[in-house]
Amino acid sequence: MSKNIVVAIDGYSSCGKSTLAKALAKKLHYIYVDSGAMYRAVALYFLRNNIDTKNSEQIEEALKNIHLNFHSRDYETHITLNDEEVSEEIRQMPVSEKVSEVSALKAVRREMVKQQQRMGKSKSIVMDGRDIGTAVFPNADLKIFMTADPAVRAKRRYDEIHPKNPDVTLAEIYENIAHRDYQDTTRAESPLVRAHDAIILDNTDLTPEQQLKFALDRVEGLNR
Repeated sequence: MSKNIVVAIDGYSSCGKSTLAKALAKKLHYIYVDSGAMYRAVALYFLRNNIDTKNSEQIEEALKNIHLNFHSRDYETHITLNDEEVSEEIRQMPVSEKVSEVSALKAVRREMVKQQQRMGKSKSIVMDGRDIGTAVFPNADLKIFMTADPAVRAKRRYDEIHPKNPDVTLAEIYENIAHRDYQDTTRAESPLVRAHDAIILDNTDLTPEQQLKFALDRVEGLNR
């Protein structure tokens, strides 16, 4: 393809959006941008610095001091918060419990969208999140909206977290996912909603290889 391509992958939490986006970007030699990791890193900063999410002055001041970057190592994408590697810490439960609240803030979304749009101007990218195809890149070349059965999503998340956090329970994960679904779909600022031109991908019963083929077939269709 001669022009830069933007692939937007949206959907519910723990649907495997990042897994698909990473695999697709690697296969196509595109840049992978994990928007969810950006919001998690902001949530981590807010937690560490006791930022009051109802205090607009604190929020604006915090955002001036948050500098995020992505880098690749061992074929994996890592995120730094003010030059500190935080890829592992942002996946822990305290951040998971805070991220929907933080990402619902207008000032936070405005700043992250600006950073995300800059990333998509000069290169072909795959970006996953909640509002990529609706707010960040409404003219994306391909939009995929991912969903899966909540019980399956909870089990996947549990399998990911439990080895690093043995005290976490499946019930806690399920409750967290249900809470995040509610917050993501009902927030006033850029709620999670399927773009009218997004292709639905329900991966409840799909393997990572099957969902990658699904996406690759759609990207290849852009050339036809």
